[in-house]
Amino acid sequence: MAETRPYTTQLQAGLGLVDETKTLLDLWTPGMSTTELFQKALESGRFPTITARRLRNIIVESFAPRYLVQEGAPAHHLKRLLQRLSASEISQLMLLFTCRANPILGDFVRQVYWSRYEGGYTEISNEDARAFVERGIDDGKTARRWSENTVRRVSAYLTGCCADYGLLERGIRKSRRIVPFRISPSVAAYLAYELHFAGVGDNALLSHEDWQVFGLARDDVLEEIKRLSLQGLLIVQAASDVVRISWKYPHMEALCDVLAQS
Repeated sequence: MAETRPYTTQLQAGLGLVDETKTLLDLWTPGMSTTELFQKALESGRFPTITARRLRNIIVESFAPRYLVQEGAPAHHLKRLLQRLSASEISQLMLLFTCRANPILGDFVRQVYWSRYEGGYTEISNEDARAFVERGIDDGKTARRWSENTVRRVSAYLTGCCADYGLLERGIRKSRRIVPFRISPSVAAYLAYELHFAGVGDNALLSHEDWQVFGLARDDVLEEIKRLSLQGLLIVQAASDVVRISWKYPHMEALCDVLAQS
């Protein structure tokens, strides 16, 4: 999950796509290919304002890289949680998966959004995003240099995607107000368990970059883990820099069932 990948323009296929993703999750079943999902979505009549070509791009370039990785585990989990968690909690999970699929968005959230948030700024502009994109290009994070038009479009995609997931205010504008944002306990539990089952050790888990998407440093994560312990979702022992976690649930499906019932 922490591998270094180049920045791409893949966000142009769709920003947050919150409503579209919920509909596709409803149509998707485990083992379904992108072609099968496209055909089912096309025949469902649930995307009347989207052309077939656009729908295919959404599924292949946005939905699949975000939710059909790891044998479709993200889609499977979200489908189980969709009707049980709040809209903001689902959006937070979508933000996590989208940042993983699009490193440029993940870095923007970690480096620009939270830096501005913690610095007491009230807005983030497309020019702020543009400066971030240009810096990334100069640092060799793209496969090749982008044109001026591409830089401008990707900068707007970054702020627009943040707005879709509730980090910035919505609407078409060049500067957006920063919205108060805090990870929910259910999302914290999901991420902690997911990292654990991915083989991340207890101490390394606290410093994993995925937490930074939610503005959490190591000490912040430890506090979240302690709160989860108080809720009975796990048991944590912390002494100095050594942390040991006893995990209550044997797999992600069991955790999702508990989160869905809470």
